[in-house]
Amino acid sequence: MKNLLKFVSIAALSFSVSAFAADKEVTLSGEGKCAKCALKKSDSCQNVLEVKNKDATKLYYLTGDVSKAFHSEICSKTKDVKVVGVSSEKDGKNYIAVTKIEVVK
Repeated sequence: MKNLLKFVSIAALSFSVSAFAADKEVTLSGEGKCAKCALKKSDSCQNVLEVKNKDATKLYYLTGDVSKAFHSEICSKTKDVKVVGVSSEKDGKNYIAVTKIEVVK
């Protein structure tokens, strides 16, 4: 019983540390787009950051009041943007809780 309790305690601690490490502040640049209007991936407007690397393209769904206030900038036209926020993953999708977003000139 002692070994089982020790194992459960260690497993719970490992899980909480790894879950905490997954959510971190990032700064990313890419194309700001509307998930509905530009990508046809949603029934409602939502900001998305499309980051292209040599081998892959990754989508980040942008959340929060800062992102919502910026939506008019990229709803009808894709623009290069820089985003700062806390990155997370849920249900196989990448999200950023935006703290700052700006058009890159």
